[in-house]
Parts: sequence; structure tokens; C-alpha cells
Amino acid sequence: MNQQLLAKTFVELADNLVADFDLIDFLRLLTDRCVGMLDASAAGVLLADRDGKLRVMAASDEQVRLLELFQLQNDEGPCLDCFRTGTPVIVPDLTREITRWPRFVTAAHRSGFGAVQALPMRLRDETVGALNLFRATPGPFDLAATPVAQALADVATISLLQQRSSQRSTVLNEQLQTALNSRVLIEQAKGKLAERQSIDMEQAFTTLRGYARAHNRRLSDVARAFIDDSEPLPGLVP
Repeated sequence: MNQQLLAKTFVELADNLVADFDLIDFLRLLTDRCVGMLDASAAGVLLADRDGKLRVMAASDEQVRLLELFQLQNDEGPCLDCFRTGTPVIVPDLTREITRWPRFVTAAHRSGFGAVQALPMRLRDETVGALNLFRATPGPFDLAATPVAQALADVATISLLQQRSSQRSTVLNEQLQTALNSRVLIEQAKGKLAERQSIDMEQAFTTLRGYARAHNRRLSDVARAFIDDSEPLPGLVP
């Protein structure tokens, strides 16, 4: 494990706890760091909306985002089980779980994944989502890395509630709904930019994210401006 990157990641997460941060960008940072540090091929984050339904909020690449959506659409998979039980679901070899999750296992293998680790995003006794780590090859997960991944999931959960309030559940619902609305905008902007520049969806997201960071703006604000053509965005589209 890259100790220097690990330390940097916790500093970045802590910085986000004391500022008005872009949640979508924050969660994407979380998935990217998990891939970089924890020997994962890909990572995704699912969060529950105000009705308790899981939504895909971030993914390290387009392939795992589609796999996470497949889980939700088919109501089957380790990430759903993790969220429902509030406990980690660790599967070193997905082939052994074909009876338990037949559709998910087939889809995961088709996407190139052989193992998965789903970790709950908890606040006290309430589970608000799951951090999911996918690996291409089957085999045991690093015992030292699992507590680190859970710690990252816990910090991410706390970041959702950085504004302390006695009405904690109300604040959480508002924040998650805002993030869900932002996610929709960003997906629309990705599609529009991908079509306009003839690039794939992952490249479109990277372009939008890079533009937002370079101009010190929220990713969702850039996405909205691009969709609506409400302002010039010099440099975003040649």
C-alpha cells in the first residue's frame, strides 16, 4: 500500500469536511484513491435517496458504473446485501456465488471482474450506502487493506453530514437529494460532451471534471451551464 498516497488521501478528505465541497467530485476522488491504493481494479459508491433506494453516485470508470446499475436494476448483488445488512460482504471468488447472485456474477465476469468487496457506509447504526471494490482476478483480499477501505468509507459518510444538526436525518436527505440531482446533470453533460467531441463517456467526465477544477467551480455548476448553454465555457469544447 502506498503510504504517502494514503496520507494525502486522508488530508484531502479532511479538507473537504471543513469546506463547501462538491459531493460528486468528492466521491469520485474516493473511488479513484481506492483503486490507486487498495489493489482494486475499479470502485463504486452507492447511496440511498430519501426513499431508501440505492443510487449510483460515483464510479472509477464507466464499466463499473454500468455494473452497479445492473445490480440495482436486477435487485441482486453483494453491494445490495451489504447495504441491507450493514455489514461487509467480501467475495474473493465470484464463481462460488453463482447460485446466490446468478445474474450479477454473469454480468461481473462479462465486465472482467472476478472478486468484489462491499463495505457499508455507516453513521452509527444507520447505513446510508456502500463502497464497492472490484478486482479482476479472484483471490483473498489484503487483510491490511480492508480496515483502510472501511475507514475511507466511514470518513466519506461523515463528510455527508459535515454540517452538524440536531435534525440529522433531514440534513442527510437534503444533501443526498442534492447530490442525486447533480448526478443527473453530470450524466446529461457527459452525454452531450461525448457526442459533441466524439469521445467516450469516461473521457467526457474527465474533461468536465478537469475544467471545473481548473476554474475552481463545482462540477454540477459546469454541467448545468454546458447543458443549458447559459454561459460561455472557453476551452471546454474546441
